[in-house]
Amino acid sequence: MFIDFGSLQYLPIIVGGIVYMVYGGIYYSVVLSNKNKNQEILENQSAGPFKYIYSIILAFISSFIVGVLIQSVGSDHLLEGVGIGFILGLIISLVYLKNTLFGLLSRKSFLVAIGDHLIIFTLLGMVHGLFM
Repeated sequence: MFIDFGSLQYLPIIVGGIVYMVYGGIYYSVVLSNKNKNQEILENQSAGPFKYIYSIILAFISSFIVGVLIQSVGSDHLLEGVGIGFILGLIISLVYLKNTLFGLLSRKSFLVAIGDHLIIFTLLGMVHGLFM
């Protein structure tokens, strides 16, 4: 299995990164709309603009990785992309579950995180599957 970076489609990577940013803005504004009243968020949230810059970079890196994975398995179908994206979100959710079981995350933070990752990686898989 070789990855041909020359034939990698960059439009879905860019679209996926933008979808990730828009989705993140909507998801976290709705889910965490009362974050000023949530002591856990106030204590653990980093200060300054770097978290937003880092989030933008990670959106494009995540889209790139999903694109590479979908290309490397030879997916050329929308539903295959959705399936691969969902599996990625599920794997990430399992890591969050382990961390929650060991007390590293609260149940609410766990639910917010897995909801985010299951949905966004499924959407990224859909974007990349659509363009293949």
